[in-house]
Amino acid sequence: MTQRNQPRIDYAALADFRYEIRRFVNFSEQAARTAGLEPQQHQALLAIKGRRAGFETTVGGLAERLQIRHHSAVELSRRLETRGWVRRSRSGPDRREVHLQLTPRAERLLGKLSLAHRDELRDAEPRLIRALSRAVARGARARERA
Repeated sequence: MTQRNQPRIDYAALADFRYEIRRFVNFSEQAARTAGLEPQQHQALLAIKGRRAGFETTVGGLAERLQIRHHSAVELSRRLETRGWVRRSRSGPDRREVHLQLTPRAERLLGKLSLAHRDELRDAEPRLIRALSRAVARGARARERA
């Protein structure tokens, strides 16, 4: 394929989008630490709370949502239980399956953090949308021309 036939990539748009994501992640990590949580612990609490209605979060489900290995999710859930943020319980029929539930203390903490995150997302929304739109628009136009 010659260079002329290759789709154009707007590196500036991709870099801007990545920058906006990173700004939000930095905010999130700092907010978690200020609240006394490690960022991954905050992500875990949010994953547990954000499960679909009618479904319980398992350690395996937590590993998937956080994109970590199962044994890492086991350790993370144990640390959360030790800190009093999560209750772990074994499934009735399949004793190998461990279910995770937030404690009232974790619910309160996550509520405060989530309000701060919502406010930050409201501020970042126009920048994120603009950056994402630029990143995908140029690629789409290049595909249309091909």
